[in-house]
Amino acid sequence: MSLIPAFSLTMRRPFRRVATLLLAAAIGAPSLHAQSSSPMRIYFVDVEGGQATLFVLPDHTSLMVDAGFPGNGGRDSQRIAETVKKAGLSRIDYLLTTHYHLDHLGGLQELLALVPVGTLIDHGPNHETGVPGTVQNFQTYQATLQSGKYKHITVKPGDKLPLPGVDLTFVSSDGKVLDHSLPGAGQKNATCAAPDTMPDGLDTPGQVENAYSAGFEMNFGKLRILDLGDLTWDKERPLMCPVNKIGHINLLVVSHHGSKPSSSPVLINGIAPQAAIMDNGETKGGFVRVLDTIRNAPNKPDLWQLHYALEGGDQHNTGKDMIANLLSTEGEEAAKQLAAGKPLPAVTSHTKDAGNMITVEAYPDGRFTVTNGRNGFAKKYSAR
Repeated sequence: MSLIPAFSLTMRRPFRRVATLLLAAAIGAPSLHAQSSSPMRIYFVDVEGGQATLFVLPDHTSLMVDAGFPGNGGRDSQRIAETVKKAGLSRIDYLLTTHYHLDHLGGLQELLALVPVGTLIDHGPNHETGVPGTVQNFQTYQATLQSGKYKHITVKPGDKLPLPGVDLTFVSSDGKVLDHSLPGAGQKNATCAAPDTMPDGLDTPGQVENAYSAGFEMNFGKLRILDLGDLTWDKERPLMCPVNKIGHINLLVVSHHGSKPSSSPVLINGIAPQAAIMDNGETKGGFVRVLDTIRNAPNKPDLWQLHYALEGGDQHNTGKDMIANLLSTEGEEAAKQLAAGKPLPAVTSHTKDAGNMITVEAYPDGRFTVTNGRNGFAKKYSAR
């Protein structure tokens, strides 16, 4: 005769609860371990001087930041679609347009024709009303929103995006920045005491929308990531002075492709990134002042570039092992012109090059590895 029925008469409910907990622990432990050890992957797609950064979380939830340029035979949208497929995804869950310039929003329509997207995110109204190209970009985007095919979120500083396994806080949007310090931040920034040599031209036509960029800080366990879109010098300062509202950053997406109106010393020195990734083109972004500000920061961060920047030359560009795309044939010809004392060619950044990416594999314990898609060169970091 079995003893189980008699035992279960007096212990049925407690026994079932204990048995259920033990069974759940036995079954759930491996899955919890697998989840904690699964990486987040970040793909810096080469859109030749625009931005297109794909974040893929351990559970395959995805966030795309910007969609590159339009045209060029659908170059950027195709590169993004290929990256989405490579990442094992069938759709993009969230797509953030940091602002309405052609190199960030322009490729959206072509991308939507190739890849399903769930939710579109932006900073709100267009503020560059005197520039026909930006106005047209925004009008086309508004028509997309009005189609009813996509969910839509407009964000403001302090808002959070509900992504599983990460804590993402918007720190800038629509010309405003965070008015309080993030947890663990709030320390004085010594660089604030230095004279502020803010560049001219921040409010010139074609530059206005940069200051309205929707930028965010993301915590993935111990790892802290910052992406401010094309946020400008005048908006960086209130985030950093008189106290650093953001705190130390491990991985920085370099603002504005390394262009002069962004990446002030007060920002770079304040956040003290371990690694910085610049989505520049051959002749777009990658300005000497920004290259030097990052590489010569007191904590000596590693700089990774999507392209060799013609303006910088070997003296100012990062090491070639950390550059995803070296000079194209067109770029080599332009370099010869520069060497002969001729001016830098007009910004096009539309050369159909190899399109090599930079990728990041990150873990909640703070480990992350940056890899150059051109040569396989990789460097491992432990978050400080």
